[in-house]
Amino acid sequence: MSGHNKWSTIKHKKGAADAKRGKVFSKIIKEITIAARMGGGDPEGNPRLRTAVLAARQANMPKDNVDRAIKRGTGEIEGVNYEEIIYEGYGPGGVAVLVEALTDNKNRTVAEIRHIFDKYTGNLGESGCVAWMFDKKGMVVIPAGGLSEDDVMEVALEAGAQDVKAEGDTFEITADLGEFEAVKKAVEEKGWKTELSEITMIPQNTVKLEGKKAELMLKMMDALDDHEDLQQVFANFDISEEEMMKASA
Repeated sequence: MSGHNKWSTIKHKKGAADAKRGKVFSKIIKEITIAARMGGGDPEGNPRLRTAVLAARQANMPKDNVDRAIKRGTGEIEGVNYEEIIYEGYGPGGVAVLVEALTDNKNRTVAEIRHIFDKYTGNLGESGCVAWMFDKKGMVVIPAGGLSEDDVMEVALEAGAQDVKAEGDTFEITADLGEFEAVKKAVEEKGWKTELSEITMIPQNTVKLEGKKAELMLKMMDALDDHEDLQQVFANFDISEEEMMKASA
C-alpha cells in the first residue's frame, strides 16, 4: 500500500479519526457542497457527490448536515463559495507531495501551506512539478481476516477492479475511476467491511524514508491533514509500518 494510504489506515484503526471528528465533518461538508455545485444535488446522477455522501455516512454525520451542504452547493440556501486548488511540492528526502484544497481565501491558504512545507524541511513547488508522478484511481481496502486472496480477487476482478494486493492484514483493491462504483458495490454486497474507500492518487514510484526524515515526513502529513482547507494529501513516501505505528502512538 502506498505510504499515505497506509498512514491513513493506521490512524483510523487507532481512533485518530474520531478525535478529529469536527475537522472531518468540516472537510466532508466542503466536498459535498462543491460536488453538488458542480454536478447537481442528486447523488444518483453525481458520482462525486455520491462518494462524499457515503463518506459522511461512514463518519456518522447527521443527515441534516448533509442536506444543508447539498442545498448550499445547489444554491437553494446561501453559503460560502469555495475554490478548488491543487498544491504540489516536496517533503523531507525529496518525497513528492500533492495537496487538494477547498478554500475561500487563496492567499491565506497558500501562505499557510508554504509555512508547513518549510517547517518540515520541504518546499512548495510550481504547478505540475509532481502531479505526473501519480495516477488517479479508486481504492478499497478490506481486512484480510477470514478471506482468501483468491476469493477477493475473483469478486474484485469480476466487478472491474484493476488489481488486488495482499498488504499485511488487509487486501488493497484498486480500480480505474469508471469501475470504482461497481467495485465498491461488489464489496458491499459480499458484506465485507471496508477500512478505506476513496478516490486516491497512487504514486508510480516511492521514496524510502527512515529515522529523522521519516519522523519529519509523518509530522508534515499530520500538519497538512489538520489544516481546515485541505481535503486530501498524497505523498510517495515508503516508511515501515513499525515507524508509522510508533509515530501515531
